[in-house]
Amino acid sequence: MRTVVLIPARYASSRYPGKPLVKLLGKPMILWVAELSAKAVGADNVYIATEDERIAAVVRQAGYQAVMTSSSALTGTDRLAEAAQQIAADIYINVQGDEPLVRPADILRAIEEKKAAPDSVINGFCWLAADENPQSVNIPKVITNEKNELVYMSRNVIPGFKEEKHAPGNYKKQVCIYAFSREELLAFKAFGRKSALEQSEDIEILRFMELGKKIRMYETQPGSLAVDTPGDVARVEAALRRAGSGQ
Repeated sequence: MRTVVLIPARYASSRYPGKPLVKLLGKPMILWVAELSAKAVGADNVYIATEDERIAAVVRQAGYQAVMTSSSALTGTDRLAEAAQQIAADIYINVQGDEPLVRPADILRAIEEKKAAPDSVINGFCWLAADENPQSVNIPKVITNEKNELVYMSRNVIPGFKEEKHAPGNYKKQVCIYAFSREELLAFKAFGRKSALEQSEDIEILRFMELGKKIRMYETQPGSLAVDTPGDVARVEAALRRAGSGQ
């Protein structure tokens, strides 16, 4: 079975234009993600899906493969579906281009989860760190059942509670590593629009619920940090230094 990592990288981000090329400790963020993905699946199996030649030029110069997609893709997952039509594989791993602290072991775990449950979409989660605010709308919170199947995901604080004594001790957050089959990606794109919940929450995995897909969540290592806004850069650079990645 062939597994590839597809990294969606859109230059025209509404919240942070040019985000994939922002430099973290002197290196474009997209290259941090590509290098860590290559440790899991090998550089020959890493592709950056982008609509922008500036991003494509940077990744190609660094020795990675770029796949050009349309500027009209509704979401990163729609962009991956376009890329999957150009790349033959059995398992497609989506690693977000704004998570430069992704761990290769967590990518490998997604592959194993997909092999064990080929009819399910796979997605990662971890627990919020003490310094993360569950009220932040930039952090999708996750509810799973006791079998770690996704029940719902929201930018609001979930689960709720009626009595303080039943308040959760901590919250799960989404980690943007996914595993799909080609058929799942094409079905997602064929839906043709954002679903109502997906549009409201701005969380694209919710579209799979409209398709009747089971979504299996697996726990990743803690410490996931994404660059959502310019204000996140300093915190992520500090985390990279702590991890020794910038040395």
